Amino acid sequence: MKKTASPQSLPAVHFSKPAVLNVSLSCGEAAYGAIRQHFHKSIKHQTEVLADQDAEPVHQMRVGLRRLRTAIDLFDFILVLPQAARRSHITKIAKQLGKVRDLDVLQLWFTQYLALITPAPSEVDRVNQLLKSLQKQRQKQFKQIPKLFKSSLYLQFVQAYQNWLEQPIEKPCAQLPILAVVPDLLLPLISQLLLHPGWLVAIERLEGQLAPLGVLSPDSLEQHLQAEKIALHDLRKQIKAVRYQMEFFIPIYSKSYQAQAQEFQTIQDLLGLFQDQAVLSEFLRDEFGLHWPEKLPSLNQFLREERFRNWHQWQELQRHYLDPQFRKPYGCK
Repeated sequence: MKKTASPQSLPAVHFSKPAVLNVSLSCGEAAYGAIRQHFHKSIKHQTEVLADQDAEPVHQMRVGLRRLRTAIDLFDFILVLPQAARRSHITKIAKQLGKVRDLDVLQLWFTQYLALITPAPSEVDRVNQLLKSLQKQRQKQFKQIPKLFKSSLYLQFVQAYQNWLEQPIEKPCAQLPILAVVPDLLLPLISQLLLHPGWLVAIERLEGQLAPLGVLSPDSLEQHLQAEKIALHDLRKQIKAVRYQMEFFIPIYSKSYQAQAQEFQTIQDLLGLFQDQAVLSEFLRDEFGLHWPEKLPSLNQFLREERFRNWHQWQELQRHYLDPQFRKPYGCK
């Protein structure tokens, strides 16, 4: 059903509201379903976030906002969104929640560390000191969340999506069948991912082929991670973006497609462990200074051993993605 549009806008089209993505949908219908799903997932946790009885609602609201942002990135070629519904607004809201979530993650990490490891009493005292500091920082940061939900930024964001879902405005390409368009959406992203310099961290050439470096000492690994942390972090972000976009289309593709999306998640999670430790080390430097390893030797040793184990897992995945046979186009000799 079409409604009359203002002279400044494109025709507004009301699409059917499918519950599940399927091959019969148009791009417009698929976009509408994705945006509706993730917008509602984002805002439905608001009351639970304010109650602050559990850390999970903050996490789920943030995930919903990320998925919503991915949806509008993916379908940008057909969407006509009001200013308050655009990517920059979502990012500002998610960033405020992210500040609380990051502190929750650090608290959880230190709590689990004390449950797994039995360091010297002096170290236990220092870790408990860190937990108290984190709790104070979280309380201070959480005070911004009620203000966020009352702000014009957030209220305009909610109203903008409610209005758009009532009367979505999209470009002519919205009529294209989704099944025909998905390769055009995903292949450029995957090509950029496979060409990312993060795959080339700590490699060597063996018999004319690129491969991960052989045996690295813990000290050598620390040097590589310090030198290449930006490249690895950026690779993780790009993998996450590709995975999120791939996951929209899992219902219309085969199990091998789903398996690839799951493998991307495995790589993302593994690289995320290196990033988490970088954040953790920065926090420890802020709390105890550059020489924090001397004050927390058991913790420092635990982190080094974890990085070493995780690096070997990363190298196996890295080897696979550097393999010419994996990258070889179908039909090439």
